[in-house]
Amino acid sequence: MKFKYIIQLVSLVLLVILFACQKQTDTKEHYICPMRCEEHKTYDQPGTCPVCKMDLVKVSSIEEPVVDEDGISDKSIFNLTSEWKTQNNETIHLNDLKGKVMVVVMIYTSCEAACPRLVADMRNIYAKVDNPDVDFLLVSIDPEKDTPEKLKAYAREEHLVGEQWILLQGGMDDVREFSNVLSMKYKKISPIDFSHTNIISVFDKNGVLHYQQEGLGVSNDKLVEEVKKLSN
Repeated sequence: MKFKYIIQLVSLVLLVILFACQKQTDTKEHYICPMRCEEHKTYDQPGTCPVCKMDLVKVSSIEEPVVDEDGISDKSIFNLTSEWKTQNNETIHLNDLKGKVMVVVMIYTSCEAACPRLVADMRNIYAKVDNPDVDFLLVSIDPEKDTPEKLKAYAREEHLVGEQWILLQGGMDDVREFSNVLSMKYKKISPIDFSHTNIISVFDKNGVLHYQQEGLGVSNDKLVEEVKKLSN
């Protein structure tokens, strides 16, 4: 009888230990790429995405977006109220661009290093996508010098022809705010030069960031695939 009691007690202790271990495992944080480059794959440790190189985020920090009656989520850039000037000197708000997939890059027109290559990458993506329902935005990080007139001349020089190409000049604070949305870092290092990260971003028709490609001259097959998927 005493032996049977001991067996039951040991079994109960083992169950308690198993439950505690299971609870500890369940509450452990997992990490995921914010761009979902690998769909729903998660990691046990923080780090960077092996595909887009962005920092992994805690799965628990990713919440379902709140969507208003117009279909705009709280994660949309269309919530930004900033005003912008196009290369045609037209004043627009970002939500004026609603309804089209957007491929976005931040550059400055006097750049002679990375920016020409980024613009070439944008032209290459444009040719591969070949869809009038996709806009291509170039946002200047040097709004003091990149006036609408200069942006228009730059568009001609770089063969960015057609309504799908939109070059934007904004206020200094608005440009900084927009760069923060893209996790794009830039810094003025001389009166005419900036250092900056090289990121091309893809937004859906409701202004939500879906995909980013970092680097120069890298394969854009995944980005093009994402743009085609969002525009269909």
